[in-house]
Amino acid sequence: MKILSILVVALALTACGGEPPAKLNTGAAAPAFKTVRLDGAALDFPAAYAGKPVVLRFWADWCKFCEPEMKLIDTVRQRHAGLEILAVNAGQDKATIAAFMQKLGVGYPAALDESSQIAKSYGVVGLPTTYFIDGQGVVRGKIVGETDEALFERQVQALLK
Repeated sequence: MKILSILVVALALTACGGEPPAKLNTGAAAPAFKTVRLDGAALDFPAAYAGKPVVLRFWADWCKFCEPEMKLIDTVRQRHAGLEILAVNAGQDKATIAAFMQKLGVGYPAALDESSQIAKSYGVVGLPTTYFIDGQGVVRGKIVGETDEALFERQVQALLK
């Protein structure tokens, strides 16, 4: 079942017949999107975070690096007042997201991207992918793939300067 989930997300992220994934790099404006958070609240990004530094973390429950890193991210978040984290799930349903977030017990919200359109607009081609966005909505850093606490901490400190 996990292999099927991986294939579905991979196909959704690189779907034929559509626009190719964006190439979003440091210095670019973060793409705006509207979605719903896991708690049911509407989310209009980046307007909802205007003036605040935010880390967008694209993930899925089948990603072997996502669980330990999402806990690590919460540890770093707790050390930095004013840092916002938004965990954007790519391609999974609300029930799956809810079960995983409850298991993790982290103190930051999850957002739904069931069709992976948000992930595609950010150029995500693999999970996890993390973007560090300043209070003006500009991408200041990006980590594709696995990270550790030291690298994540350095990216957060650079974002908060």
